[in-house]
Amino acid sequence: MFDIGWSELLLIGIVALIVVGPKDLPGMFRTLGRFTAKARAMGREFSRAMEEAADDSGLKDAADDLRALKGLTSKKSLGLDALETAADRFERWEPGAAKRPAAGGAEAPVAVPDPEAPPPSAAAQPVPPQPASPQPASRPATREPGDQA
Repeated sequence: MFDIGWSELLLIGIVALIVVGPKDLPGMFRTLGRFTAKARAMGREFSRAMEEAADDSGLKDAADDLRALKGLTSKKSLGLDALETAADRFERWEPGAAKRPAAGGAEAPVAVPDPEAPPPSAAAQPVPPQPASPQPASRPATREPGDQA
């Protein structure tokens, strides 16, 4: 606390011996020890009272809640780390790189459907084209000017 070394303590002891005298020096050190003990006890009591007041006011609960909220607002819990990764990949993306073969002469990977994905519905599947028939399509019936319906 006071950052006093052994040389300073020795100097204080010599000055106290000269000023107080050898007869009264032990009594003075005893009184100083009692004073120091009382000061430490008062400091401990003050700290204990402050901790009790903090517990009664719910300050620790509020601090714990704040720590929990801080954990919830991390980038990872919000999914922002995935967003940053995607943004980094987009910045490094080269549009022409997908058309060129990859290094080593291998072709670029082809997209493959996910085997765990549910199959598409029947309405979403394309209708296969029907072969053309050799007969011409029939014309719709037309009415003659004299016919009655």
